[in-house]
Amino acid sequence: MADITQGNQTQRTQANRARNADENPVKRFFRATEIDTRLLGMVGALAIIWLGFEIMTGGLFLTPRNLWNLTVQTSSVAVMATGMVLIIVTRNIDLSVGSVLGFCGMIMAVMQVKVLPQYLGLEHPAIWIITLACGIAVGAAIGALQGSIIAFLNVPAFIVTLGGLLVWRGATWFVTSGQTVAPMNSTFRLMGGGTEGSIGATASWIVGIIACIAIVGAILNSRKQRKRFGFPLRPVWAEYFLGILGCILVMGAVAIANHYYWPVNIARKYADANGIAWPDGGLLISHGIAIPVLVAIAVGIVMTFIATRLRFGRYVFALGGNPEAAELAGIKTRWVTVKIFMLMGVLCAIAAAISTARLNAATNAQGELDELYTIAAAVIGGTSLAGGVGTIAGAMIGALVMQSLQSGMVLLGIDSPFQRIVVGVVLVVAVWLDTIYRARAK
Repeated sequence: MADITQGNQTQRTQANRARNADENPVKRFFRATEIDTRLLGMVGALAIIWLGFEIMTGGLFLTPRNLWNLTVQTSSVAVMATGMVLIIVTRNIDLSVGSVLGFCGMIMAVMQVKVLPQYLGLEHPAIWIITLACGIAVGAAIGALQGSIIAFLNVPAFIVTLGGLLVWRGATWFVTSGQTVAPMNSTFRLMGGGTEGSIGATASWIVGIIACIAIVGAILNSRKQRKRFGFPLRPVWAEYFLGILGCILVMGAVAIANHYYWPVNIARKYADANGIAWPDGGLLISHGIAIPVLVAIAVGIVMTFIATRLRFGRYVFALGGNPEAAELAGIKTRWVTVKIFMLMGVLCAIAAAISTARLNAATNAQGELDELYTIAAAVIGGTSLAGGVGTIAGAMIGALVMQSLQSGMVLLGIDSPFQRIVVGVVLVVAVWLDTIYRARAK
C-alpha cells in the first residue's frame, strides 16, 4: 500500500514538473506560491488608490498619522464585513447591519451611563464587561429573530432585513427619545482607539513578533499536513518567499504604527503628571497598534477559522453553492441560516462597541449607511452575489479600500454627496468585474 502511495506521489510530481515546464514564469510563480490572484488584484488596486491620493494630497495620505487613523476607521466595517461574507455566500443579504449597530450601541451606552452606575457605581471595573455582554446578547437575539423569519417563514432576506433597517433605526430613537448618550466608561473607551486606546511601541513589536512566529508556524504545519495526506507540496523557495513576505508586511505595519506619536499637548501633560523632564526635541511617545485594529484582526482570524476549518463553514459554502444538494445531503439548511444571522448580529454588536467607544457617545444616527459600506466591502473583496464564493481576508481588504477612498476624498476636501457617488460607482464596477470573472471561470 505504501509503495502504491509513493508511486502515485512520484507520478504526480513528474506530471507537475512537465506542466510547469510548459508555463511561462509568471504562471509558474503563482502556481508555486498559490497566491490568490483576485486577492492580489485587490491589493494592487489598493496600492494604486494610495499612491494616487498621496500624489493628489501633496504627501498627506501615506503619513503614519493618516494610515493609523485609516485602520481605526476601517475596524468597525471590517468586523461586520467578515459576517456579511457568509451571508452573501448563502445567497442572502443583510440590509439592517447599520441599524442593528446603532441599536446595540445605544443599548450599551444606556447600560453604562444610566443603568449600571446606579448599582455598581461610576467607573466600576465590571461595567464595560457587562455592557459588552449585553450588547452581544441583544445583537445575537436580533440576528436570531431575523434569521428565523427568513429560514422558517420563507420571507426573502432582502425584505426581512429591509424591514429590520427601518425597525431597529426607529427602536434606537425610542430608547432615549432621540437623545445622545455620553460619555462612555473609561475602560470601554479603550476599544475606540485614541491615545489611550493603543498598546504602545513595545507591546506592538511583541505582537508583531508573535504574528511572524504564527505565520511561519502555519506554513510549516500546512506543509506537514500536505505531506501526511499525500497532497502536492509547494516548492521550498515558495515557502520561504511566503514566510518572508508575511513577516515583512507585519513588521512594516508595526513600524508605521510606532511612528505615529502622541500629540504635543497630550505628551506634555503626560510628562508633567509623571515628573518627566521635557526634552528639547519634544517627548516622542508612540501610539503603537490601536486596540480596535487588534479586535478587527482577532475577529478576522476567528471568522477565517470558522469559514475554513469548522463543519459549520463547510455547510455555509455548500448551502451557497447548491442549496438543493445541501438539503439532500442532510445539512439542516434552515438552522445554518439562523446561525449565520445570529453571528452577524454578534459582529454588529462588536462593531457597535468599537464605534461607540471611538465617538465616546451613542447617537440616533450612528451606523447610518454602514450597510452600504459593509456590503460593498464584501463584494469588492471578491464575495460573489451568486453565492458559494468569498473570503474573509478579501472582505477586510475591501473594507480598507472603501475607507481609503473616503479618507482620501476627505483630505481633498470633496463634498459628502460626491463621496457617496464615488462609493456607488465603485460598488457597481465591483459587481460588474465579478460577473466578468465568473463568466470567464465557466
